[in-house]
Amino acid sequence: MNQSYKDTEAGEEPAVITLAGVSFGYDPEHPILHDINVSIPQGQWVSIVGPNGCGKSTLVKLLNALLPKSAGEISVCGHTLQEETIGAIRHCIGMVFQNPDNQFIGQTVEEDILFGLEGLCLPYEEMKQRLDLYTVKLGIDHLLSKHPGELSGGQKQRVALASILAMKPGIVILDEASSMLDEGSRDELMGILRDMQAEGTYTILVITHDADEILASDRVLALHGGSIAADVPPAELFRNEELLEKYHLREPYSWRLARELQSRGITVDVPASEKELIDTLWPYNYSK
Repeated sequence: MNQSYKDTEAGEEPAVITLAGVSFGYDPEHPILHDINVSIPQGQWVSIVGPNGCGKSTLVKLLNALLPKSAGEISVCGHTLQEETIGAIRHCIGMVFQNPDNQFIGQTVEEDILFGLEGLCLPYEEMKQRLDLYTVKLGIDHLLSKHPGELSGGQKQRVALASILAMKPGIVILDEASSMLDEGSRDELMGILRDMQAEGTYTILVITHDADEILASDRVLALHGGSIAADVPPAELFRNEELLEKYHLREPYSWRLARELQSRGITVDVPASEKELIDTLWPYNYSK
């Protein structure tokens, strides 16, 4: 049964992504996605979840014509997707893949970031300004002369994200970008995403299986059998045992810990993140 997302505040924002009756399949008789209808407002952080092979990556690749839709209509940043609007739409979207090695071009971090900016035909001074801005912002300005192969997993993801953000897309898509990261690097990426969300200028789509990433988002699109089976706020997803089992998800560690503390007589609200749980418990610990 399809469950609909309800958020009046988000609904007041103009939609930057709209899919109406969208389907895709290499074989028309056996579509991978069918009859997708969804509208995403500007500034929203959306998690896309579902079992392997359900069409998550296919869905985001349809948005900038990396794959051609079989039916329906797609609109991105006010442009209806068709042959003559592909260029404009691709300027609106930046994608970070699961393995950042797949998108490195340059022999150094600096070359890699500048490569995308050169494709925009920007003046050198503007390219340099953007290079400086986003490498400092993501804490990688000391890596400019490094070869991407010399970097850690977290550093590679920061470089990949900087190369995307420097081109100033309104929509940023991360396709399981944290799945190859260790816990520390994953936390760093989450911090970056939270900062991006706080700016209010990015619409963020994250394909993920990570419970804490899902909990941090505004909304969850759950795919099953090639269609959107649930469109809900994260808290609703994690309170629904049927949905968790269906999508092979576990509730966030912070939730499990909060429930264990409650069972031991320590009153804490179910937190929105591990940090919120720590902040909640700190006065309690300090007073004891």
